[in-house]
Amino acid sequence: MSRATLDDYRTEADQVETAKGPRTYRNVELFLVIIAVIVAGGSYALVGIGTSGEIPANVYSYTGVIAAFGIGMNIVLRFRAKYADPVLLPIAVMLNGLGLAMIFRIGVAKGTTRTADSQLIWMGLGVILCAAVIFVLRDHRILRNWPYIAFLAGVFFLLLPLLPGLGRTINGSRIWIGLGPFSFQPGEIAKIFLAIFFAGYFVNYRDQLRLAGPRVLGVRLPRLRDTGPLIIAWIIAVAVMVFQTDLGSALLFFGLFVAMLYVATGIKTWIFLGLSMFAAAAVSAYFLFAHFSQRVDAWLNALSPEEFNRKPGGSYQLVQGMFGMANGGLFGKGFGEGRPQIVPYSDSDFIIASFGEEIGMIGLFAILTLYLIMFQRGVKIAGSLRDQFGTLLALGLSFLMAFQTFIVVGGVTRLIPLTGLTTPFLAAGGSSLVANWIILGLLLRMSDNARRPQEEFQTGVLRAVTDTSPTVRTDDEADVEADSGDFATSDYNPSTSGYAPKPAGGEQQ
Repeated sequence: MSRATLDDYRTEADQVETAKGPRTYRNVELFLVIIAVIVAGGSYALVGIGTSGEIPANVYSYTGVIAAFGIGMNIVLRFRAKYADPVLLPIAVMLNGLGLAMIFRIGVAKGTTRTADSQLIWMGLGVILCAAVIFVLRDHRILRNWPYIAFLAGVFFLLLPLLPGLGRTINGSRIWIGLGPFSFQPGEIAKIFLAIFFAGYFVNYRDQLRLAGPRVLGVRLPRLRDTGPLIIAWIIAVAVMVFQTDLGSALLFFGLFVAMLYVATGIKTWIFLGLSMFAAAAVSAYFLFAHFSQRVDAWLNALSPEEFNRKPGGSYQLVQGMFGMANGGLFGKGFGEGRPQIVPYSDSDFIIASFGEEIGMIGLFAILTLYLIMFQRGVKIAGSLRDQFGTLLALGLSFLMAFQTFIVVGGVTRLIPLTGLTTPFLAAGGSSLVANWIILGLLLRMSDNARRPQEEFQTGVLRAVTDTSPTVRTDDEADVEADSGDFATSDYNPSTSGYAPKPAGGEQQ
């Protein structure tokens, strides 16, 4: 086929798709969900064969429940968010299914499958909340109106474990609350509210943070009145995390803060300042808090006999996990053929090491590739959104999952000290699982809004409102008078097809 003929074919295909509207890809998503369910069910069956020599009796009911969750969400998206990203849901189902299979495998080795049964219940709750986000939140830009309410909600959830009679101290960290026989980590929900707060605040004060304020050594510093609420938010988050002796969450929150600040302003200096601030805080915590110093010593001297045998706070868990991954080698021992259960918290903090032993480095790389694809889709969603709030929020939520995965894998492989965070969707832990399904719902909603065509916005699904955000003029900027021919390309215009330039002077919130 000649180049001219190929170009004509593409043009004709584009015209047909434009006439019919953008493709929804819901059938593609359903096909991928079925593949994910087959992988999850097959892993569950292999665990039974490897541990007892026979397929588990409940493999069909287990696979059916996973299929019901995945197909149910596909149906929800068909009716409420038919233009949503078709890849995110299958990846979440596959990761969650693989995690359930490994949790079941470790439970069989320990003589109880209660954790696996509980994790399946938490998955059901997470899927329900994900669907609720799709149903209730028709326009993600509504969240921009309540940044300070989101901040207060985030602080409230952070403070819950400190309440007498409600909070619980587990493994030296007071980050849990008791709910009858269950325990819940409210900080997992707090990170979502803080992401909403940061996105809303940075959008409203982006120009002030970039352009207003004095220059010191060639670096423009923002005015205190503009950064005051952000500094207060950071101090409260880090102070609560330090008081709860939870370095992992402090690192996660501060990383989110710096990443979103850099994306909002485009000033690289913030990255170096942020790294310097956190390094200073980490060094101070090492000398002030025994819990932190024990983890750093176990990281630096993991193979020394003193650290290996020290209780509590030694390197036994870390070294056993590394030996397990080494035992797995390139291809792994096979589901049910290794001994991951001898590693403490092998189904939660060290589930990555458990997978490394049983499915090998190749299988572990496949899992990490799924996380990489999920992060890439989140970045793509952020790039498709033309409202600044949505772009920041999508990037922030995607960064949360990616950075949390990096922290966990880095700790297990001894790249950084252990932090106690859980691997998204894989590890045992109801609070983390529920929070990540909620994040998934927000990303699906934003991806649907990014691809929804013009005529469907006119049905009242989304509406246009006038932007009342404060603006700032500085000496560094030339005054530009807008006329009817000027365009600001940063936000959505429902009068055009998809996201496109809009007349200056108004913003879609």
